[in-house]
Amino acid sequence: MEASAAAAGALGPSRPRTGLTATRPRYGDRIVKVVLVSCALISVFTTVGILAALLGETILFFQSVSIIEFLTGTEWTPLFSDPKYGIAPLVSGTLLVTGIALLVAVPLGLASAVYLSEYATPRVRKAVKPVLEVLAGVPTIVFGYFALTFFTPVVLKDILGFEVGVFNALSAGLVMGFMVLPTIASVSEDAMSAVPAGLREGAFGLGASRMQVSTRVVFPAALSGIVAAVVLGVSRAIGETMIVLVAAGLEPNLTLDPRESVETMTTFIGATAGGDIPTGSLKYQTIFAVGTALFFITLVMNAIAIRFVRRYRQIY
Repeated sequence: MEASAAAAGALGPSRPRTGLTATRPRYGDRIVKVVLVSCALISVFTTVGILAALLGETILFFQSVSIIEFLTGTEWTPLFSDPKYGIAPLVSGTLLVTGIALLVAVPLGLASAVYLSEYATPRVRKAVKPVLEVLAGVPTIVFGYFALTFFTPVVLKDILGFEVGVFNALSAGLVMGFMVLPTIASVSEDAMSAVPAGLREGAFGLGASRMQVSTRVVFPAALSGIVAAVVLGVSRAIGETMIVLVAAGLEPNLTLDPRESVETMTTFIGATAGGDIPTGSLKYQTIFAVGTALFFITLVMNAIAIRFVRRYRQIY
């Protein structure tokens, strides 16, 4: 015992153990945090830069054109000798094509999401979902020429017997709906799959059928994610250019008849920006004015959707 005590004394005074160790600074976590914050700031600065680029020419445009005429006018002929600057025909064309697309994409997309989330086996889900998402990768110009060269003459005219022109809103909207469908289906399926299994098991334990569980338990629980999926699809439909540029036409027509040719806001921007228009002219500034209007339409729509999602979000 004395030898042990002497050896311990030779090693120095004993220190009480507190159970705490000095933590080393985690430089990796700091680097990851800086990278993530930088990515978020890049997104913010990009949005601010886009808005600044639009507002510069838009302000110059409204120095020559009344904003009242721009918002309430019913004729849009900015490139004619007697120009009219009422944006209503472009807005109505945009909403008409987008509405037709949503009539296709929302029911089919949500039905596909319910099937993949609640009915399909894991093996079927792994096979079907990637195939469905492949549609999202098809170039939109392909959809546009499909609508122009096949859907309008074969499906609408020959099979369904509709009296439509070569360019029409119906064909563009229906084909656009199939383009938007994978986005709504995939995001909605992810939201439904994230619903805790305990909710399903409790409903089955009470005697509910699979359909009742899907529509009355899972669907309401995933409502915020489903709304986000629909808003994402609407934003993509409103901002789509090539399909409407190829299949809908270039006629600013204030109408609700989908069989007629219409011009959307993105169609005007795409067609006019590629023309021989002098930079700084009033015709050139109309591109930015329409772009600013489209920006604020999507901004208001997303703000309403975000508020809805936050209000009805369920956290488990």
